[in-house]
Amino acid sequence: MTKSELIARIAEQNPHLYQRDVERIVSTIFEEIADALARGDRVELRGFGAFSVKHRDARIGRNPRTGETVKVDAKAAPYFKTGKQLRELLNGGETVS
Repeated sequence: MTKSELIARIAEQNPHLYQRDVERIVSTIFEEIADALARGDRVELRGFGAFSVKHRDARIGRNPRTGETVKVDAKAAPYFKTGKQLRELLNGGETVS
């Protein structure tokens, strides 16, 4: 599902909201999640999952083609861990209401 498909689905389920308002709401939610992760915070959506940032230390890697050693800088990467309800839904358990 793309962002525009998500917006269309939410607008369809909530006919009292204008499509442009739904688009603004969805964009704001995504921006707030991204801003929180950029600050190093954790974002938890109960039943769905949690977004956090994993920090990877600098290391020495190898170019697989030449075998030459390469310095890999430290970096931060987004990480998502599914919530219990979502995991159960995906594994054939009860549906989420």
